[in-house]
Amino acid sequence: MNIYEALKKDHDEVRDLLKELISLEVNDDYRYVLVEEIRNALIPHSRAEESVFYNAIRAVSSDRTDKSEVMHGFKEHLEAETLLRTLQVMDKVNMEWKATAEKLLSALEHHIQEEETEIFSVAKNLFSEEEATSMAQAFEKLKPEVQKQGFVGTTFDMFVNLMPPRLAKGIRDMGIQAQK
Repeated sequence: MNIYEALKKDHDEVRDLLKELISLEVNDDYRYVLVEEIRNALIPHSRAEESVFYNAIRAVSSDRTDKSEVMHGFKEHLEAETLLRTLQVMDKVNMEWKATAEKLLSALEHHIQEEETEIFSVAKNLFSEEEATSMAQAFEKLKPEVQKQGFVGTTFDMFVNLMPPRLAKGIRDMGIQAQK
């Protein structure tokens, strides 16, 4: 499997979970399970995608347009994550959560469409099939590590991923040392 197939598989999974959530009745308690599944799929996907895929593009591309598209992807991850966190809070206090779930689905569908066309196109011009396969392996390996992190850890990773790749490793290493 290459990185494009791995990312698309995750995109389809999160989209299906959100559609299932939206289809529930407002007071269906199964929503608690689905919101947690969405979090457990979306956050590790986003952090691993940023670290492995987006930052690889930033590291090797000399084209400002390529980097701009990747930074736009980071922005959309932040927006989706904000909606997810809002959904989690609304769900916990029994507020009207369905509209937020619909906004999250809409935002993710927009992001997925742009990513699978524009960013994938950029990456396919930068990376060989072997590199794309290697990235998929690194992506899949990183997701379970992110899954174990709490809110603070995944938020820290999001900001580190936004840094220039040459600085991110040193900052990440300092964060790991601080946690020990």
